[in-house]
Amino acid sequence: MPPTEPWQTAEIAGPKKASVIIKPEVADAMIQRAKHPVLIIGHLASEIDLDDRKMLDYLILLAQKGHIPIIATGHTNRDLLARGYKTAGIMPAVDIGQRLCDPDWKGLDGKEPYDLAIFAGLPYYMEWTILSGLKHFAPHVKTMTLDNTYQPHANWSFANISVKDWLE
Repeated sequence: MPPTEPWQTAEIAGPKKASVIIKPEVADAMIQRAKHPVLIIGHLASEIDLDDRKMLDYLILLAQKGHIPIIATGHTNRDLLARGYKTAGIMPAVDIGQRLCDPDWKGLDGKEPYDLAIFAGLPYYMEWTILSGLKHFAPHVKTMTLDNTYQPHANWSFANISVKDWLE
């Protein structure tokens, strides 16, 4: 089993840590079970090469197949538009974390609060901080990370694994 300690060794999450996603099918089932999920994509998704494509290309496919709205952070929206994806919301990452903490926020679509926030492509330290806030102040939102580094503040996270193992 891959290590399940924080990727940055000085970071201590406390007694409650993320469950490790061992099989992608488990993540898929959790996403399908969510009533109102949201996908938060950071700028690193445009830079990470996964075989012949970027991580962003796979995240767009996930969003389209699962009918999951995307919130783009930083300059990620430019890369989404370049790929023909025009329906993303744009918001600074820290603002997303603050809004998700508010149980009365109805999301970008105005329907209902998000029950699952999926994070990918954010810098580790930023994602760590946002997830810590959600863990302590947003019990109504479950969190998942799709990066290849373990995020102990999420509800579900992949372990620290190599990009090669992550692709499999």
